[in-house]
Amino acid sequence: MNTSHLKVLTDEEKRDLLQKTKAGDEKARGELIYGNLRLVLSIIQRFSGRRENMDDLFQVGCIGLVKAVDNFNLDLDVKFSTYAVPMIIGEIRRYLRDNNAIRISRSVRDLAYRSLQAREELIAIKEGEPTVEEIAQRLGEKKEAVLHAMDAIVEPISLYEPVYNDNGDALYLMDQLSDTSSGDEGWLENIVLKEALNQLSERERKIIQLRFYRNKTQMEIASEIGISQAQVSRLEKAALEKMRKQM
Repeated sequence: MNTSHLKVLTDEEKRDLLQKTKAGDEKARGELIYGNLRLVLSIIQRFSGRRENMDDLFQVGCIGLVKAVDNFNLDLDVKFSTYAVPMIIGEIRRYLRDNNAIRISRSVRDLAYRSLQAREELIAIKEGEPTVEEIAQRLGEKKEAVLHAMDAIVEPISLYEPVYNDNGDALYLMDQLSDTSSGDEGWLENIVLKEALNQLSERERKIIQLRFYRNKTQMEIASEIGISQAQVSRLEKAALEKMRKQM
C-alpha cells in the first residue's frame, strides 16, 4: 500500500459516511475505514520502539478502527477521531499484552501502573526522583510488592538485540557479556582443539583465547589489543569458522 496516496476525509465527509454506514451501506463503511487508515498509521508510530512487526500492529490497529466505525454513536457530540483513537490504542495494547511471552497477572500489572502514576506525582511534588519506599508509602503498599510489580512490566531484551553498528557490522548484546560461571579450562587440553588453534593467525588465536579461555568481552579484548570491537567481532567469527572446518 502506498500510504502517501491514502485519502484524508474531512469531518463532514466522515459524518456523511457514518450516517450511510449506520443505514447499512457497506460501500460507505469501506470508504470510511479506508479514509481513516492514516489515523492508524499515526498511532502505531507510538509503538515503534517495541521491536514489534509494524505490519502486524497496523493490522491490529485496523481492527480497532473497524470496531470504532461499527460502534460509534452518531448522537454523541464528539468527533469520530476522538472516539476512534482510544479504541485503536486499546486494541494494540491488548494484542501486545496477549502476545507477550511473559504473562503478568492483572493485579501485578495494575499495581505497576499505579506505582508509575504515583512516581509522576511525587516527581512533580519533590522535583526529583522518588525512592521505591516513597512510592510504596504513597500507595499504602509494601516496598517489595511495588518493586516486584515495576520489575514485572520491564520489557525483556533479547541477547541478539543489536546494541551497536560499526560500518554495517552489528554487535549484539550477547557480545557484550562474559560468562565467569562456566569457564572450562580443560578444553584447551583437547588435542583436536589445539590443532585447530594452531591453524589460526597469532591475532586470531589470541582473540579466541581471551574470549573463551579467559572469559573476556569483545570490548575488553578490543581495548587490550588495540583494535575496534567490530574488528574483534569479525576476527572472532572468522577464527571460529576456520576452527570448525579444521575440526
